[in-house]
Amino acid sequence: MLDRRLIGKSPAPVVCEVEKGAIRSFAKALGDDNPLHHDEEAARAAGYSGLLAPPTFASTLTTGLDPLAALDIGARSVLVAEQSFEHHRPLCAGDKLLVSSRIVDIYERLGPGGSLDVAVVEDEGRDERGGLVYRARRTFIVRPPSPSAQVAQPASS
Repeated sequence: MLDRRLIGKSPAPVVCEVEKGAIRSFAKALGDDNPLHHDEEAARAAGYSGLLAPPTFASTLTTGLDPLAALDIGARSVLVAEQSFEHHRPLCAGDKLLVSSRIVDIYERLGPGGSLDVAVVEDEGRDERGGLVYRARRTFIVRPPSPSAQVAQPASS
């Protein structure tokens, strides 16, 4: 079982700037050719302060909390089972956000192959006035290491 004492663990928040080049690259990687993500004039004509970031762009804004390292998962199998985004306003190029991450829950769940650990990590992005811009949640499912994954130690003679 993952250590429940990790619930609440959160590194210091980090200032992240939403860059237009990053928005364009992210949208291109998604295959999203919406002009609001690529053309500044189109975005401004639509009422945005700059290029509009796709809804899942917030996943690229990081705080330095590596959930897998923080949870000390090691060589276990990990699956991002769910990811959700709650937007309070659109993300646009030029936004500067204070981004924080924390481990909000750890629990055990019975799966088809036995017991699984579940960890939930929440990220928040706040604007320069402290207003909530977005909240993102990721749910990780962690399988315990299988006995066959353990390296056998050579017998001493």
